[in-house]
Amino acid sequence: MFAFVVAAVFLLLFGSGVLRDRRRFGNAVYLGLAVTFLGIGLLAGIDDAPPGVAETVMVVVLLVLGLGPVVLAALLCANGAKMVRKEGRRPANLLALLAGLGMFGVMALTVAAAVTRSRVLGVIAGTTLLVLGYVSFLFLCFVGYAFLYGRMRIRRDADYVVVLGSGLIGGRRVPPLLASRLDRGRQVYERLAARGGDAPVLITSGGQGPDEELPESHAMADYLVDGGFPAEAVVREDRSRTTEENMLFSKELMERDRPGSSCVIVTNNFHAFRAALMARRAGLDGHVVGSPTAAYFWPSATIREFAAVFLQYKVVNLGICLMLILLGFLAWLVR
Repeated sequence: MFAFVVAAVFLLLFGSGVLRDRRRFGNAVYLGLAVTFLGIGLLAGIDDAPPGVAETVMVVVLLVLGLGPVVLAALLCANGAKMVRKEGRRPANLLALLAGLGMFGVMALTVAAAVTRSRVLGVIAGTTLLVLGYVSFLFLCFVGYAFLYGRMRIRRDADYVVVLGSGLIGGRRVPPLLASRLDRGRQVYERLAARGGDAPVLITSGGQGPDEELPESHAMADYLVDGGFPAEAVVREDRSRTTEENMLFSKELMERDRPGSSCVIVTNNFHAFRAALMARRAGLDGHVVGSPTAAYFWPSATIREFAAVFLQYKVVNLGICLMLILLGFLAWLVR
């Protein structure tokens, strides 16, 4: 019963957090804790289940705990190899592969500690599992809430649609990843325009990189106009080099022309939740929506997004990881 009470408390905190501001990582943690304690409560009361149910549930749990990591690691390795084959060997494209190999490494370390009964290996394996358990919990919170955030209602009273840039092909052409953002931005614009009243404005946001022949925002605007989008409805923000600058410089344009206005920000689906966190920090009154991304691209991109959010709260997260490492060291000293 206690676990259910705790789950209810975290669920209430989650609900109130979403009502206050859906763009908070704390909402993801509250949801994760609520689900965790709900699961503990259900498992604790499994003895009262009808005959056969308890045994079935325990078998499923053991299979998930035993085979789940192996299957996940294998899928990550396979996806990582596909990512490298299609996108090249840039560090960001190796994340899924490295995560899968890392999981196999931890499993091998755990098995070696159990077989050899080495005290040192046991402490190292146990400490590693503690740290990975904490990081994995946060990752699941991130993925779960990002999934929910991407399905929350888009506001219909926004004055602007801001499409974030993502780089050009050959220095001047819009790549498929960016094209999907622009197509989604156009859909959002048309939905807002259909409400009546003042017409919204679409901002293409992106400056000129060192290997680009023109600012991203100009290529983005040209892509839209060439597709029949009204040129007078596009404003080009051409100074930004990072997502944070996308937010800040777009906000300047909005405040200059329509003070106090709100917006819908468009990026790819794997980037939507982190972009929402950035929008909140920049003081933008806006919801973030995502455009479709190729399935093979999603794992590495999601790991990269989580790592960025994890380090955004590095004082807390690295502090907890250090505490877990110290606990493992103390366990080695005590034994």
